[in-house]
Amino acid sequence: MAFQVSPGVNVTEKDLTNIIPAVSTTSGGIVLTAEKGPIDEITTVSSEQELVDVFGKPNANNFEEFFTAANFLGYGNNLKVVRPITGLVNAVSTGTAVLIKNTADYLNTYYSATGAGQVTNIGTWAAREAGTLGNNIKVSLCPNSTAFGPHSQSGTLTNDASAAIGDTTVTMDDGSLFQVGDILEFGDASAVPSTDGAPSGFFYKITAINTHVLTIARFNPQTGQTETGGLRHAIVDNAKVLRHWEYYFNFASAPTTTDDVSNAGGSNDEMHIAVIDEDGGITGTAGTILETFEGVSQANDAKDASGNSNYYPQVIYQKSKYIYWIDHISTLSDGVAKTGTTFDNTVGDAFVVSSTSLASGTDDYTITNAEVATAYEKFNDKENVDLSLLLCGPSQTSADATGDTKATAVMDIATARKDCVAFISPARADVVGVANAITQTQNVVGFADGLPSTSYAVIDSGYKYMYDRYNDVYRFVPLNGDIAGACARTDSIADAWFSPGGFNRGQIRGAVKLAYNPNQTQRDELYKSRVNPVTSFPGQGTVLFGDKTAQSKPSAFDRINVRRLFIVLEKAISTAAKFQLFEFNDEFTRAQFRNLVEPFLRDVQGRRGLTDFSVVCDDSNNTGDVIDRNEFRADIFVKPARSINFIQLNFVATRSGVAFSEVTGS
Repeated sequence: MAFQVSPGVNVTEKDLTNIIPAVSTTSGGIVLTAEKGPIDEITTVSSEQELVDVFGKPNANNFEEFFTAANFLGYGNNLKVVRPITGLVNAVSTGTAVLIKNTADYLNTYYSATGAGQVTNIGTWAAREAGTLGNNIKVSLCPNSTAFGPHSQSGTLTNDASAAIGDTTVTMDDGSLFQVGDILEFGDASAVPSTDGAPSGFFYKITAINTHVLTIARFNPQTGQTETGGLRHAIVDNAKVLRHWEYYFNFASAPTTTDDVSNAGGSNDEMHIAVIDEDGGITGTAGTILETFEGVSQANDAKDASGNSNYYPQVIYQKSKYIYWIDHISTLSDGVAKTGTTFDNTVGDAFVVSSTSLASGTDDYTITNAEVATAYEKFNDKENVDLSLLLCGPSQTSADATGDTKATAVMDIATARKDCVAFISPARADVVGVANAITQTQNVVGFADGLPSTSYAVIDSGYKYMYDRYNDVYRFVPLNGDIAGACARTDSIADAWFSPGGFNRGQIRGAVKLAYNPNQTQRDELYKSRVNPVTSFPGQGTVLFGDKTAQSKPSAFDRINVRRLFIVLEKAISTAAKFQLFEFNDEFTRAQFRNLVEPFLRDVQGRRGLTDFSVVCDDSNNTGDVIDRNEFRADIFVKPARSINFIQLNFVATRSGVAFSEVTGS
């Protein structure tokens, strides 16, 4: 308290109620090649449905990785996913396709808020997701009321020869005034359909143009789909024609001038944009409207009624799920402010809208060792990435002299972080389609022997056979997602220091059968090589039947529950210890630390994680030399609880007249 000259009462508070914080133990991580989703960044998903929504459905190229992730999410609800950089590129409207990894990459590389895009050789639009999925997308931009329709050409659009009911082609004097996708209505020689009492409500979509010959199909505006059959009524020579934009029926009115630009003295800034699943590869139905953007502005400072940007590149960036804007259409105003501006609202001929199909997107599910390492490096930063369970997914190769590169990389990350555990399955070729269990055992043992020794990893025995509901097939997938999931489930029903193995917590879900179902002799061989067997027992299900870490040296840390106990203790206590930084290293601070840690350890002991503990933090380990080096030391001794791996039952038969105390010695 500051010195005071005159008498008075001062009130102060000191908070001694600090506690050890709870730490997450159920957060998983995996690298996943996928048909869509952000690239080279961590994305958190909480369910299998969210996994599908963000990264797409499994296919023949990535089902092992996908179901490793999905199986984990069957037990837990926190999975961090990284889609790796491979040979992927985004579909684009024209020009050379490029890779846009994620929104940050788009903003940094391809978008300029005040003018044309920084990369101008790839057209106006790019698919939001890298890969072939974007090749299904079509973008249609309507810049004015004439293009929107309904529009009757000044002069006549004539049918050179009368067309009869059922005809699927009509011939025009000038076929260049139309484009594929336009919606037409036909009147007669004197009347304009829909406006002058001529046959109306009969709509036709142009499906092809051959010079002046238009191929048409009946169009249903309620469904947005074409239907079978030709003309519903005869068309005479010199018939009047109304033309509509292909997506006319999806918008309330024609584009004109936005209120914001009008108030600023400008005009003709408004546009409509439709995004379409042209081929049906996204929704399953060709021609489905994916999203629409009505009344967006060419003015770079335009605002909507809520005060948000209405500038069309910004709106697309903020709201679209399917496309990015890349560069302005050359004939449109290039990022001009709204005040007093009359915007160019034509794209070529006034009739013509800007409709373009995206193309050149490519998939790449082949991932190199370098790409694996780069992707998993996203999990290296323990300060900013909370992670407890690191999934390897499918291993890359069978064991050789150098071991499996991918599995080793994942194990190395966990070992370096020292706050998570890596989960590894043997290579597919080690267990799937192998002739007999003896060879499978040898393969799995060989695989494990090629991996490093660490208590921060868990190796399982193989693959399970499960149903792929997305493709209606059964597939073999690696078990490490399930084993990590069993740890997450253990955390939710007990604590991290309980073993995830056995019939109580080690049940494996969704397993039709195992690729490799080791017997007792084979399980003995696996256990000696640090491999945890997964076994199907008749009538009892499929069970993780071990709880070893990948540590070769016998110690308490060769058990999963002990390793995860220490991870919990170390994460929680080290987080709390940060609040001792920059305090004085005196008895008050040391007592405060002990009073913080000991109740936490007592609680863990009460929850069966420890049998005993001791916290030493006094002048015996905080000597003068330690204090002078600005250090603070605490020694925390714990006796971890041990899981039961072996049960010995002794049954003794005795004579009728013998007291049990005689044979037990008690």
